[in-house]
Amino acid sequence: MPVLRSGPGTPHHSRFAAAGTLLAALSLLLTLPGAASATGTHDAAKTPTRGTATMGMGVIAHDGQGGLPRDTRAVQTEGVDVSSHQGNVDWATLWNSGVKWAYAKATEGTYYTNPYFAQQYNGSYNIGMIRGAYHFATPDTTSGATQANYFVDHGGGWSRDGKTLPGVLDIEWNPYGDQCYGKTAAGMVSWIRDFVNTYKARTGRDAVIYTATSWWQTCTGNNAGFASTNPLWVARYNTTVGTLPAGWSYYTIWQYTSSGPYVGDHNHFNGALDRVQALANG
Repeated sequence: MPVLRSGPGTPHHSRFAAAGTLLAALSLLLTLPGAASATGTHDAAKTPTRGTATMGMGVIAHDGQGGLPRDTRAVQTEGVDVSSHQGNVDWATLWNSGVKWAYAKATEGTYYTNPYFAQQYNGSYNIGMIRGAYHFATPDTTSGATQANYFVDHGGGWSRDGKTLPGVLDIEWNPYGDQCYGKTAAGMVSWIRDFVNTYKARTGRDAVIYTATSWWQTCTGNNAGFASTNPLWVARYNTTVGTLPAGWSYYTIWQYTSSGPYVGDHNHFNGALDRVQALANG
C-alpha cells in the first residue's frame, strides 16, 4: 500500500485529508462499546445480574465508609447477615468469635430464592444462634403484597420457638436502575405499607425494615409513619450510627461494616442477648 508522505511536493488538501481520516478513526474508536473515555476511565456502569443483590451493597457507593464504631458502655450483641455470596457458611467459627444471631437472604422480588438458604438458615440455628430471613425488595417489578407473600412462602415465615427473628424488608438503592425504582415518595411509602401489612397478616409479626438514612430521605421523603410498628435496621459504615430516618428515636440493629471477620456484613444488635431473644419471641 503506498504511504502518503508530507513534503514539498504534497498538495495541502492531501495533508488535510489524511489528518481528517486519522481524526475520524480516533473518534470512532472512542465511541465503540467498552472504549475508554477521553480521560482514560471507563464510565459505563455494569448492572449486576438479577438476584445477586445483597443487603447494603450500595452503602459505600452512596454514603461512603469511615472507621469502625467506637466502644461504648451500651451492650451490643454481634450478628451477621449472609446471602448466596457467602455460600456454605462456617457457623462454628462465627459462633466461637462471638456472633450470636444471623439473618440469611431468602428471596428477591418474585424471581429469586437463595440456593444456600437452607444451609445458612438451619446451620446458624443448629449452632445455637437466633436467626431470621430477609427479602431484597424490587418495588419496580411487583406489588408489595405480592413480594411479601413470595417471601413468606419461601423461607420468610416466623414461629414462636424462641430462636426465629421476624422477617426483614431490605429496602435500599436499586442496583439494577433508578435508585428509587421509578417511584415517587408517596408511591414508595404505599409500596412499603403494602408489604409490611401483608407480612403481618401472614405471620402475626411486624417486619423489621432495613434501610439507609440517605436512601430513606430521598425515596420516601423521610416518612415517619413506620417507626411505631417496625423495628429499624440501619446501614451506616462509620464510627457512629449518625442520623436515623424520621420517626425512629433508636435503632434495633446497626449494620456497621461490610468487611468484618469471617463474613463481611457485621451488625450490632442494640442490647444484650436477652433483647435479641425478646424480638424473636414477639
